[in-house]
Amino acid sequence: MRTTLFFYVMRTYLKSVVGILAAVLTVFLVVDFVDRARSYTGEGWVWGVLELYANKALVATQQLGPAALLLAAGVSVSALRKRGEVTALRALTFGPGALYVPIGLCAMAVCLGLISFDEQVVVRASRRVDEITTQRFNRWGDWRLYYTPKQWFRRGEHVFFLRAGSAEEGFRDVAILTLTPSFKLARRLDAEAMYPVKGTRWRLTGIVERTFSPDGRTQVQNKEEGEYDLGVPSNSFRIRPGRPEQMRSAELREQIVARAELGLASLQYQLTLHNRFAYPMAGFPAALLAVGLALRPNRRGHLTAAIVEGLLIAVAMWGLMVVCRTLVMTERLSPGVAAWLPAVVLSLAAGGLWMRREGLLQWPRRRALASTTP
Repeated sequence: MRTTLFFYVMRTYLKSVVGILAAVLTVFLVVDFVDRARSYTGEGWVWGVLELYANKALVATQQLGPAALLLAAGVSVSALRKRGEVTALRALTFGPGALYVPIGLCAMAVCLGLISFDEQVVVRASRRVDEITTQRFNRWGDWRLYYTPKQWFRRGEHVFFLRAGSAEEGFRDVAILTLTPSFKLARRLDAEAMYPVKGTRWRLTGIVERTFSPDGRTQVQNKEEGEYDLGVPSNSFRIRPGRPEQMRSAELREQIVARAELGLASLQYQLTLHNRFAYPMAGFPAALLAVGLALRPNRRGHLTAAIVEGLLIAVAMWGLMVVCRTLVMTERLSPGVAAWLPAVVLSLAAGGLWMRREGLLQWPRRRALASTTP
């Protein structure tokens, strides 16, 4: 009987997840299309829009997944309670675990699936959304912010200005500034090209070398080519263009290290890497919190209350994530804390609600009232 009950609750929950996710996803895509419909023009625009929104649906599925887990948990338990099935379970001596366990296991499995889905599918779908939006419908938005090649880098005492090229093929039209500990210019190298040799050594061609002495004198030398130890290996210049959300975890780790070595901001990449795991996993404590809220005694308006409570929690968590992201970008909070804080808050709320139900935790007001009762 326990097995039958377990799978019954699981099926009920999964049906609610699929139904709510489909409904929310449909609303999101329709509103997005209506908002941007004027920009979808040109020959064959219908097929372009279909491909665009097929990829947007994949991206939105990952974004809306935790919220769907939260709403579905509250709706499922509320539906069971409205039909009197929760009362029947209590009569058969089944405790809250009969609902917590199957819903929790389902939520955990879906959360892990969302992590893999993001890593394998969403990163490519997101890149395709940008490609179609910019190339097919000429809507650029903040595209240049992420796709404009980086040209200024710093490593140790050297500042590099690389106008064109790549780490694999070499760079063209470069300028390398060498600074003193007091941040004064000691040498400037201008070269037509710069090619990696081995380790931190580079071969420069078409060189104009200027050295600046402390007394203000300048010496200029012209060379056809020469080798210099610039203190940076070629792989450190592998700075990939694109949004950090469009990179897999291994690529994010590589970019975090490379950008830190070259003096480029990496906080957004660190936050994205943590959120690759923290954001989907927030759906697990959110689902347990919804179960606890739906099992509260003397609860009225089960389905409506479950939806309202779920939406309020989702909005509160979204607001918390926005605040945490802002604090990260302003260097007031570490990316790891910012990413995992919503999941921790949801876990504490879910745990507190369960302890309250089991009589292990009492609110201060109740204890004060109890102490004054004769």
